Amino acid sequence: MILFLTIVSGLAWTAVYVDGIRIGFRDRSYAIPAAAVGLNFAWESIYAARSVATGISTQGVFNIAWALADVVIVYTFLRFGRSELPVWVTRPLFIGWALLLGATSFAVQLLFVVEFGWNDAARYAAFLQNLLMSGLFIAMFVARQGSRGQSLLIAVAKWIGTLAPTVAFGWYGNSPLILGVGILCSVFDLAYIGLLWRARSLPTATRGQIAPVSGSGMGAM
Repeated sequence: MILFLTIVSGLAWTAVYVDGIRIGFRDRSYAIPAAAVGLNFAWESIYAARSVATGISTQGVFNIAWALADVVIVYTFLRFGRSELPVWVTRPLFIGWALLLGATSFAVQLLFVVEFGWNDAARYAAFLQNLLMSGLFIAMFVARQGSRGQSLLIAVAKWIGTLAPTVAFGWYGNSPLILGVGILCSVFDLAYIGLLWRARSLPTATRGQIAPVSGSGMGAM
């Protein structure tokens, strides 16, 4: 069962990254929130390298594939991410911020390893950054006032890709922390899916932007 759930999670997250690359180039944007890009790239690079050094498992194969996909996702962020920011953010300032974000992401992942050891660090860091990512996807939808640079496939695959290891390591692994954080991820992921589904039901010309609520400066949720 654990192997099956690992494969389900691996395939689902692979779908997230492949569609993230497709959407990024199609919409000339980035489809994964910036902080999540940094943390994911750091996590997957570190654990892909460890998989190569210690022996490649099923999870290790996915880690390597994800790390390679992350390189392209990072490129879409660096190539198109500046356009998502205010005009006062110059290109050099954007690059400096991106480098700081990347360095911080690697530092955080390595601090998890120092604190918890390789096995627990991989799981704890993955689930905590997953919860952060779930919230950031909703924030991305709000900031872009709609579904531009996003897709329902990414949202659903992200939910499934997180739910499978929640069952594997939270339920079967008897970890209240992982189970609880995984359930919270599902709550946010399902909310995000609902937002994208609502946007999908709008006329084609207005899908990228949700109409504002009357009397409010915020987009309708």
